[in-house]
Amino acid sequence: MEAEDVSRLIARRAAQDVQDGMVVNLGIGIPTLVADLVPADREIIYHSENGLIGFGPAPEKGREDPDLINASKDPVTLLAGAAVCDSLTAFSMMRGGHIDLALMGAYQVSADGSLANWTLGREGVPPGVGGAMDLAVGSRNLWALMNHSDKNGAPRIVRELTLPITTQRRVTRIYTEKAVIDVTPSGLVARERFCPVEELVASTGAPLDVSGV
Repeated sequence: MEAEDVSRLIARRAAQDVQDGMVVNLGIGIPTLVADLVPADREIIYHSENGLIGFGPAPEKGREDPDLINASKDPVTLLAGAAVCDSLTAFSMMRGGHIDLALMGAYQVSADGSLANWTLGREGVPPGVGGAMDLAVGSRNLWALMNHSDKNGAPRIVRELTLPITTQRRVTRIYTEKAVIDVTPSGLVARERFCPVEELVASTGAPLDVSGV
């Protein structure tokens, strides 16, 4: 399966769980696809740290407005009632607990729900902190959307983070192309799986309860 198709599969599954009326921040990468995939009967208020509140899906090709972009610098549209604000106001919403749900990409998520997503620590590659830490701490719920393994086949879901941390014990759910996994006080629990159970367990670098799938 092509990488683009895998990303849309992950985003589509997460979109099914976004509830009507939520204020949602879509992080860079796979999460930005969610705005195009949430069921049409749900009214979601999308928030972006660059100052858009109430934006909609991508515009038709040729109708892009360079002044209307999301956090990934992808063109978006504005829905009826949308607002454009400065970054101070957008970050105040994040830090003040006004975001119901943050969907974020991840390099790693640990068994206790700690998140690493702002740098791989590579020499010569500048890190991209952005609003990740503010969102991870300030949002009421935090879901991670990511590929189950990295480009070398190593697990991204691990016992303990080996990359620089974004936040501790905040992720409550993980969406990958192989499973939907809840982070619970007693450990990781597979809610759904999209591959053989043996493959899921072998590709997860932390204890995973698969008794329910």
